[in-house]
Amino acid sequence: MTTLVYLHGLNSSGLSHKAGVLRERMEPFPVLAPTYPAHRPDAAIAALSDFFAGLPSDAPPLVVGSSMGGFYGQYLARRSRFAHLFMINPALTPWDLMAAYVGQTMTTACGETYTVTPELIGQTRPYGVANPCDGTPTTLFLDKGDEVIDYRIAANLYRHCGRLMIFAGGDHAFQHLDEAIAVIREAAER
Repeated sequence: MTTLVYLHGLNSSGLSHKAGVLRERMEPFPVLAPTYPAHRPDAAIAALSDFFAGLPSDAPPLVVGSSMGGFYGQYLARRSRFAHLFMINPALTPWDLMAAYVGQTMTTACGETYTVTPELIGQTRPYGVANPCDGTPTTLFLDKGDEVIDYRIAANLYRHCGRLMIFAGGDHAFQHLDEAIAVIREAAER
């Protein structure tokens, strides 16, 4: 049976609202949602690399990444076998997005506080994917009303090699989860 892996965003966790909705709505397919330190890029990649290495190798998972989870997902899709990568309002250029938050203290869903620094932002750059058109099957779900990330960044990067589902309105939390789940379920049932 197909396994679905959900990768949460920057200050979220594997117990997020989206993870819970996916678990409920994707039954009977198992949904795994690891909690990892998304705010520490090197540690996030190490933890997620170990996580994916521990999955059974006979059936590659469907992976859903939201925001920074999409960023890490696209990097890991080039190092692990994914049946399909789905990204929800992905933060594909975090070095640009996080610049506005330099000096601010943030708190993760697990209660850890950290300060956004230029060094932290710089640590995301090695995990960027300059050319995503390498054959990894990818679908992007983008809300035009995302107040955090301009949807056109992801749309432009994947215009020649991804399935783009762009919705009017919405926000960064993503208001079109029902539509996204229908597409993900279709892929799981193949």
